[in-house]
Amino acid sequence: MLDPAVPQLVVNSRTLYFSWLPADPDAVAALVPTGLRPHPDRQVFMNQYVVDDDSQTSGFGSYSLTYIGVTLVGMDAPDGVTPGGWWTHYVTSSERVRHYALARGAPALAGHTAITAQAETIVTETDIGGVPVIRAQVRVGDTGHAMHNGHHRYLTALHGQLVSSIYPVVAEPSTSFEIESVEFLDPEHPVYALRPENPLTIAWGYYSPRSSFAYPGGLTVLGESEPLPDAGLPRSGVGVLPQRW
Repeated sequence: MLDPAVPQLVVNSRTLYFSWLPADPDAVAALVPTGLRPHPDRQVFMNQYVVDDDSQTSGFGSYSLTYIGVTLVGMDAPDGVTPGGWWTHYVTSSERVRHYALARGAPALAGHTAITAQAETIVTETDIGGVPVIRAQVRVGDTGHAMHNGHHRYLTALHGQLVSSIYPVVAEPSTSFEIESVEFLDPEHPVYALRPENPLTIAWGYYSPRSSFAYPGGLTVLGESEPLPDAGLPRSGVGVLPQRW
């Protein structure tokens, strides 16, 4: 098992990352613990990515992952502009990544994400336990020369406490980007609460065939975490991290 206090690097993953307005804003807000504030319009974000080869990571190996969550107010990244987010679901194909993420407070469980391309169309699909739950289709252009670089901030719950981490990211987005559809395929799964409104309203996003990022070496404890409604996912970590690096 990987030490959760050790930082990890991922380079050149294929990534679809975007945000939308939800069909049920109250259900989305209910997934955010007391002490955190969801965005006024209850924006939901999702990152679906695939790491194709072991050589692209410092220790994870190849894997796929989808995380989804709620955009927050007052928890911005270091630039003071990019809003932080609360992870509600975190689905990975790698047992190694899953245990590492659980020990850092992520609600990690087993699943698989596929990203397929045909001409200018990208289709992503995430399954949990072999059942497809999310599918998106996006039209993209060529890989551009303008870089997306900065930091993202994500919050989780670990041993009854809210914790925060800052993740550096460098990506090469496509020159054009249009989400054509986002489908939540299983009304019985808890992730269905985060489905988009109809008609679809996209807040922001990009597709990048080369996106790199790092898991930082530690977490910052923000305070006690109130119990959340059952979302059908694990919430307690399996390791112990110092309060701050």
